[in-house]
Amino acid sequence: MAVDTQTVEKLAELARIAISEETIEEVSGRLGDILQLVDQLQVVNTDGVAPMAHPLDEVQTLRADKVTETDQHQSFLNLAPQSEEGLYLVPKVID
Repeated sequence: MAVDTQTVEKLAELARIAISEETIEEVSGRLGDILQLVDQLQVVNTDGVAPMAHPLDEVQTLRADKVTETDQHQSFLNLAPQSEEGLYLVPKVID
């Protein structure tokens, strides 16, 4: 599928990118090549092919979900200039 220069100019305007007049023909050709590749992929028969999240059958090893540090919430609250009922008090920044 060929992409004309008017289409490229409209796409550039919508995407808010600047494409110079010198490179608009090259961009038009490359977009046409991409659309041609997509057309080729559309022809491939994918019936019976199960969708997959990743092409490799690898399993992510995760660490055990356990607490490794002590609770220091109160000691951090004690360092704060102002706190109330377990919360940090900060100056109002939005009226």
